Amino acid sequence: MKKIILHTGLLFFFLSAIFFSQRGFSIPDILLKSFIVFLMVSIMLSFLAIVLFKSVKREAEKEKDVSTNLLGNNNE
Repeated sequence: MKKIILHTGLLFFFLSAIFFSQRGFSIPDILLKSFIVFLMVSIMLSFLAIVLFKSVKREAEKEKDVSTNLLGNNNE
């Protein structure tokens, strides 16, 4: 998953570099703004992945609890 996030961030970095170079910015401005875009996209995708994995894990635990209660193996 980390590799997918990194590659997506790099894709946005290069696309934003092309976009900003077409706008006529200087090279240091292009690199700075593209790096900021890379960081923001990578951070947002990382948070999204964390939330997604936690929700999937929570649903799996709920499903496990429901199946345990239906089978009567709750040992209470």
